[in-house]
Amino acid sequence: MEDKRAEEIPGFILERTAKRMKQSFSQKLKADNAGITVDQWVILQELDKKNGQSQLDLAQATFKDAPTITRIIDLLCKKNLTERLLDTDDRRRFKISLTKEGKTLIKRLMPMVREYRRNVWAPLEDSEINQLVKMLNKIFNQIRE
Repeated sequence: MEDKRAEEIPGFILERTAKRMKQSFSQKLKADNAGITVDQWVILQELDKKNGQSQLDLAQATFKDAPTITRIIDLLCKKNLTERLLDTDDRRRFKISLTKEGKTLIKRLMPMVREYRRNVWAPLEDSEINQLVKMLNKIFNQIRE
């Protein structure tokens, strides 16, 4: 592998593709006047799946570090898309919940998100996508922090 050019190295190709997808999706969010970033969307979507998570749960689910999660949630709270609610089981912690405005934004953006995903993955057959997911998960599970 040492003699290969960057564009021939699988890790580089993976990172390059991920960056292009993020940039492209960012442009879609801008064109849709969503008023949020890709990273903010990731948090909103995770809360849409499971509302009322702690910041730690969100960090683990989205593979973001604690300071990044705090910053994103601060911004989402300022935009009135999420709110911090005191955890009734542990008053030292907060649960992050979607506001009515956050739920409305998700509902408005989901058709665009689904179309974007369909278009991005269109060159691949379902079986190829499934195989890619399996391979990437194997690599992910091989790497220990």
